Amino acid sequence: MPRELPEDDDWINECQQKVGRRIQAERLRQDLTQEAVYLAAGLDRRTLQTVESGTSNPTLATLLKIAHVLDVDVAEFFR
Repeated sequence: MPRELPEDDDWINECQQKVGRRIQAERLRQDLTQEAVYLAAGLDRRTLQTVESGTSNPTLATLLKIAHVLDVDVAEFFR
């Protein structure tokens, strides 16, 4: 039996924020600036800022680019 979805999308927003915090934490752990990451990933500054703040719904391609630059498996953002 499949799980029922919650009545609102708050759980999605919480997941986006967790992913953003994990990306930011990894970037800071590696002592990288946002500028270094967004330039290396071929993203614009605003995209990385909104991903890290959890206020956007990034595409898989965006997450893969960030993961590649940070040299981590994209799955790490969701653990």
